[in-house]
Amino acid sequence: MSAKRNFRVRNGKIAKQDKVVTVGRMEEHMKRIGMLTSGGDCQALNAAMRGVVKTLANSKEEVEIYGFIDGYRGLIYGNFRMLTGKDFSGILTKGGTILGTSRTPFKTIKDPDENGLDKVEAMKQNYHKLKLDCLVILGGNGTHKTANLLREEGLNIVTLPKTIDNDLWGTDMTFGFQSAVDIATGAIDCIHTTAASHGRVFIVEVMGHKVGWLTLNAGMAGGADIILIPEIPYDIDKVIEKIEERDKSGCRFTIIAVAEGAISKEDSQLSKKEYKEKMKNYVFPSVSYEVAAAIQEKTGREIRVTVPGHMQRGGSPCPYDRVFASRLGSEAGKLILDNQYGFMVGYKNREIVRVPLADVAGKLKTVDPNASIVQEAKLLGICFGD
Repeated sequence: MSAKRNFRVRNGKIAKQDKVVTVGRMEEHMKRIGMLTSGGDCQALNAAMRGVVKTLANSKEEVEIYGFIDGYRGLIYGNFRMLTGKDFSGILTKGGTILGTSRTPFKTIKDPDENGLDKVEAMKQNYHKLKLDCLVILGGNGTHKTANLLREEGLNIVTLPKTIDNDLWGTDMTFGFQSAVDIATGAIDCIHTTAASHGRVFIVEVMGHKVGWLTLNAGMAGGADIILIPEIPYDIDKVIEKIEERDKSGCRFTIIAVAEGAISKEDSQLSKKEYKEKMKNYVFPSVSYEVAAAIQEKTGREIRVTVPGHMQRGGSPCPYDRVFASRLGSEAGKLILDNQYGFMVGYKNREIVRVPLADVAGKLKTVDPNASIVQEAKLLGICFGD
């Protein structure tokens, strides 16, 4: 007979039993799996965790799942709960994360907390106290730096690529990205009608401090006329030229998609120290308002700014992300069953792949200004301000 699949809850207490008896089989070690979500939330976190757990549940392995509350903070301070299959039922379409999340910056992870606690040692101790076989970590760039640190400290780690920015090195796609593209595109679509009706220049600010994948894709999908991203510093005069070109051709409006981290050519020439000093006296809520003010000052045009903000990270995952996150989670489950650790589950050339964590940590996947997608956008008449 096949083994009975086992998920147990002990009201937050560590199970004392190391082995279980399965019908028709010898006693064997029960796998204990920790799981946490770290950094900014996004769509499909729950779908990805569900994929991991369903894969483990459908194997013949006996497993216990420990969910750490609010990301690395839960691992540091031992705040966890044991999970059952019921916790993962009905969450495929649910946004956010059932475990909660928080930001625990990598740059301070080795600094003691306010009470002198060594955070790295605390994470290691809690991992070993629970006798975990593996820790599954879902997160973005900073999360992966800490995950790789824990791997270097001897813990068994498997990670899943989560971020709406799609900026993780080693994977063509991250879950949450497509859902965010859909939302940002929807915002641009809605702005089109009011911009056309009033003959205005509208700026839609899209998330992305360091990279422009989200703004680039949403801008193209939403028919933006101008797209400003961090990787391509803009010349405000070039932006104005595009607006005036559209005016002369009879177009009554212009849509500009601006990434949060878009930067002018002048500012891009500043050193980090000079730029930081300049930002101390920054008077605008964000770069979109700076762009709007510059255009208005030079042209007298009426400019409007729309900021969808955290809407881009919220709501249910789109169907693509549900499938994609489920596939990633399934492969993570297989890695655990195969006792293969130290990998991020990624996506390359339409296939799920295993990427060594050491190759991922600390690397950013940016938009190459010469990438084919940028050149194709320019052929469509989209201006990047360069």
